[in-house]
Amino acid sequence: MKKILIISVIIVIAFLGWYFWNASRPTPNIETNTEEKPISEVSYLCDGNKTIEAAFYKGSSAVQVQPGEPPVPTGSVSLTLSDGRKFNLPQTISGSGIRYANSDESFIFWGKGNGAFITENNEQTYGGCVITAKDPGGLPQVYSNGAMGFSIRYPAGYSVDTSYKYQALGPGKDIDGIKFIIPASIASGTNLSSYDTGLSVEEVPDVQDCNAGIFVYPGASVQNMSDNNVDYSLATTSDAGAGNFYEEKVWAISGTNPCVAVRYFIHYTNIGNYDPGTIKEFDRSALMNQFDQMRRTLILD
Repeated sequence: MKKILIISVIIVIAFLGWYFWNASRPTPNIETNTEEKPISEVSYLCDGNKTIEAAFYKGSSAVQVQPGEPPVPTGSVSLTLSDGRKFNLPQTISGSGIRYANSDESFIFWGKGNGAFITENNEQTYGGCVITAKDPGGLPQVYSNGAMGFSIRYPAGYSVDTSYKYQALGPGKDIDGIKFIIPASIASGTNLSSYDTGLSVEEVPDVQDCNAGIFVYPGASVQNMSDNNVDYSLATTSDAGAGNFYEEKVWAISGTNPCVAVRYFIHYTNIGNYDPGTIKEFDRSALMNQFDQMRRTLILD
């Protein structure tokens, strides 16, 4: 019994020694599959009101390659599509923009600038996708136009005229665009017209020097300015006739070709033509602030 007891004590001492020795050792740095935080997360609105939510990851450090060989990308993207599908794709080599694909390349996500598209089995299933700005507050609606290459946010109740043309410059000088017209509720009880007051995104093709003077009559006041980190050429005009007043501000985005501009168009009537107390002057400041908010959400692809 003594012998057995001694052996048992030795075993216990050995076990305790082993346990405390291991407990004092530093924990090894074991790699896990825990995903790092994305370097950016963006939302795309595509043709047909399809959407893509994308989270981009930087990946590990660059892979060493032989001299003269192209670098091997190590990033990845996590996609959530409006049809409910989700994909985690590694980045692949691309001659232009960024490209992510599954192993057999039956599903490919391409991104360039603020635009993107998806091909599945060599067929484009998500096209005309443009990044959308986050709602700054009061702009829940989003419009995207893949052909013109822009997205913009706008308030609830606004109507969208997709066949809009600015025609005030005369025959043969129409300017194509998309117009967002204020709802009747904004103008109700005031001298503001809800028929044509609104904000439009317009473009003039084949322009090397994009400036606001292209969008207005010659002689209008034009100045250069920056707002929200965007450089603009700004033109301001006004006109009147038969008790109606028209004011315009055109914000042409410097350096764009086609030349892209945002036009504020305000139409109101002479408040002096109404019986006192029947209507009130429209809130110019509130309207201009709303138009400014919309313009600042404009994103070009």
